[in-house]
Amino acid sequence: MAVLTRDVIMQEIESGRLLIEPFDPDCVGPASIDLSLGDTIRIIRASDTPIPIHDDVDYRDHTDPLSLDEPYFLKPGAMIHGITREKVSLPPDVCGFLEGRSRFARLGLTIHVSSSFLQPGVSNRTVLELSNLSGHPLEIHAGVRLCQLVLVRTEGEAIYEGRFFDQEEV
Repeated sequence: MAVLTRDVIMQEIESGRLLIEPFDPDCVGPASIDLSLGDTIRIIRASDTPIPIHDDVDYRDHTDPLSLDEPYFLKPGAMIHGITREKVSLPPDVCGFLEGRSRFARLGLTIHVSSSFLQPGVSNRTVLELSNLSGHPLEIHAGVRLCQLVLVRTEGEAIYEGRFFDQEEV
């Protein structure tokens, strides 16, 4: 396995094997692609009732969508779901890892709690688990390049066909 650098990422895009929609070449760094926050987030409903953690649980049953027409103030210790503006379609021999960007991490914003992996062959917009670890509210805006996707060449090929294969909404 090897991390793809800018020249290889651009070759994969030019060949049509890797699709980023919409695509901005300025978002491709030395070894990653910046992805931006879409226009909708999901807020976890306040409740004293425990959320059951089992194989059939669906986060959408415990959250409400909210438009990011206006900035959202993420309180300290709180978590929301966002989704990338970009749809990413990976070839069967490339997987990816979402990482936060240091400029925002240094302010206390985390991008994912534990689900940073993009399977080979996936074609979707990726849900982000935004958390505020700082002691101050953070103002969240749509369209900001919040995270970066690091691509890795796999040994062998695979196609993800799971629950979130064609996810388009948060």
